[in-house]
Amino acid sequence: MSITRRISILFLIVAVCLSMNAQTTNDENKNIEHIVLGGGCFWCVEAMYERVDGVLGSVSGYAGGDTKYPSYDEVVQGTTGHIEVVRISFDSSIISLSEVLDWFWRVHDPTSVDRQGADVGVQYRSAIFYEAEQQREIIDQSREVAQGALSKPIVTQIQPLDVFYKAEEYHQDYYHKHPYAGYCQLVIRPKLEKLSLDG
Repeated sequence: MSITRRISILFLIVAVCLSMNAQTTNDENKNIEHIVLGGGCFWCVEAMYERVDGVLGSVSGYAGGDTKYPSYDEVVQGTTGHIEVVRISFDSSIISLSEVLDWFWRVHDPTSVDRQGADVGVQYRSAIFYEAEQQREIIDQSREVAQGALSKPIVTQIQPLDVFYKAEEYHQDYYHKHPYAGYCQLVIRPKLEKLSLDG
């Protein structure tokens, strides 16, 4: 077999392998979904989801308000309308949206108006911002199931996501970076232990 023929066959094999790899990547991307959740302080929500199988990433940020590109200092004043939220990316072939939401109802008190523990203000209200319309029905069903286990009504705000603003870098992976900080030891760690996610 000539060198030219061998090179042609080699290029053909490489092209087929690249095509198969691209198809696999496209199939994997079809399974990736996102949901934005507000359940009090974003450090707690982020720390919990980072330990859940099938969650690919969690990013702390702000959503639901009117101020463009808000800072933490603005949001914490409670005047922007924004909520501390976490944008969850997950592989739906490993964990369903319904299962993602099961964790959400457990990590915070969805019956509490503008408050989670010692964190008080509109920026701590319970909220779900969905990115795809087909998620709405699943959210409503999940809320109904969660309500069945609670004595007080769920006050969680549910609406399509308008815009998500990523929070400042020092808020990202806060528990991972500062496990011995006071808030992490007194608030986040006990929540993780209660949910059996502290390992």
